[in-house]
Amino acid sequence: MSPDYADCIEACNACADACEQCAKACLGERDVAAMVECVRLDLDCGALCRLAALLMTRDSRFAKEQCRVCAVACDACAAECLRHDYDHCRACARACRRCAEACRRMASEAQRIESIARAHV
Repeated sequence: MSPDYADCIEACNACADACEQCAKACLGERDVAAMVECVRLDLDCGALCRLAALLMTRDSRFAKEQCRVCAVACDACAAECLRHDYDHCRACARACRRCAEACRRMASEAQRIESIARAHV
């Protein structure tokens, strides 16, 4: 595993945890029907974050692309969570924003390194 991945892996795992906690809490809210999209995005985002962390841990050639997808999912999940006035949604939105930023940085850095490597071939 590249040492550059460590912060992004931590952000992805923290986001996945926050998404799981948010989904569980959403299912306990009075108006569960109003939380359906939030739960769906929590579950998708959490799964995509876990996959991104796994691919980075393996130093997979697909890690960069997965981090881009993860950032998009995190943005969507954060936006949905911010529509709801619950502590668990606000905590999830914060974790999603942090993860999206970390994933974008990692993907951008990976792209920069690939460009440098190609230039020296």
